[in-house]
Amino acid sequence: MIAIDGKEYVFIEVKTRMSYQYGTPAEAVDKYKQKHIWNASKYYIYQHALAHKNIRFDVVEVYVKEKEVFIHHIKNVFW
Repeated sequence: MIAIDGKEYVFIEVKTRMSYQYGTPAEAVDKYKQKHIWNASKYYIYQHALAHKNIRFDVVEVYVKEKEVFIHHIKNVFW
């Protein structure tokens, strides 16, 4: 997901978990996934001439437990 927050362009990875069996959603954004997000964002930045804009990378964790949903927004996760 790509959003604008004030003067920042924010690239957001949304991860959902229904249990902690495999860790938290943010833990799934490992170095490999970060590199993939970075490469995709570079292409977007190039295509939209955003080279001199402020860029941020966030993770939104979505926890689903029975009929409840919990959302945790982590700003500036990497780079």
